[in-house]
Amino acid sequence: MSVWDGVLVAITTPFDDEDRIDRTEFVRHAGWLVDHGVDGIVVGGSLGEGSALSADERAHLVRDLAGRLPRSVPLIAAVAAARTADAVEQARRAAQEGARGLLVLPPYVYRGDRAEISAHFTDVFRATDLPCMLYNNPPAYGTDVLPDQLSELAETSPTLTGVKESSGDARRISELIARCGNRLAVAVGLDASIADGLRAGAVGWVAGLANAFPEETMAMFRAGRSGDLPRLDALDRWFRPLLEMDSGPKFVQKIKLVQSEVGQGPSRVRRPRLELSGTERDEVLATLRDALGHRPEGVMSITRP
Repeated sequence: MSVWDGVLVAITTPFDDEDRIDRTEFVRHAGWLVDHGVDGIVVGGSLGEGSALSADERAHLVRDLAGRLPRSVPLIAAVAAARTADAVEQARRAAQEGARGLLVLPPYVYRGDRAEISAHFTDVFRATDLPCMLYNNPPAYGTDVLPDQLSELAETSPTLTGVKESSGDARRISELIARCGNRLAVAVGLDASIADGLRAGAVGWVAGLANAFPEETMAMFRAGRSGDLPRLDALDRWFRPLLEMDSGPKFVQKIKLVQSEVGQGPSRVRRPRLELSGTERDEVLATLRDALGHRPEGVMSITRP
């Protein structure tokens, strides 16, 4: 079993009313997730508002959890920057602070060609000995690392051992498995794609709504991995309206609002983001109320703090 197997929660970053990271709440929330069965924690990713964090803040998030998570729950640091040199430095610092794996994003802002993107990823993969997962999210970052390119990168970079596939096309997962076999662990990166992804053979889920619903997330993942398709489908029908919040420009605000409503942290976000208001906020709350009021048989209730 690799560090990429199972449900890895892309943990949110809580901020206090002075826009500082609430490190006490961050540690508490991570502990709550572990207590409710998640398999790993990813810090400083897109949902964690990594683009709004300083290099020191990223490192401190890793440090805060490195000595607190049990060995059975890997701590993964997201790596993302506009400059390749900065991404390399992030990777090295995360390793020094105690990360056990790296989730490597394409470069911010510049949408390079195939050779440029491969060179960027390769430099980061070679920066440490930690296992790396390549994050492929064409809608968000404008670069699409196709299966043949991933296969080439896996052949030349021994530390590349996983891919977070967020294209939304489950056929990508099937093709990656056909090309790479067990060489790359494939994880689903869009919450609403998890049912299709598990059917296609994914072994991991980098999950967002798990910040508020860890038990339900684990139940759905286990149903899919065990082949219990009727249960997977029932959970997907109930969970899907919430899971669909894990995409689009305001996915961070939506998930943090849901978290806040179930007692799992503040809804505050760091600028340039603003909290939801008006119709946008009302729609999220209505979706949440509907989900909580129409739970299918066999889905556990939320465990509140």
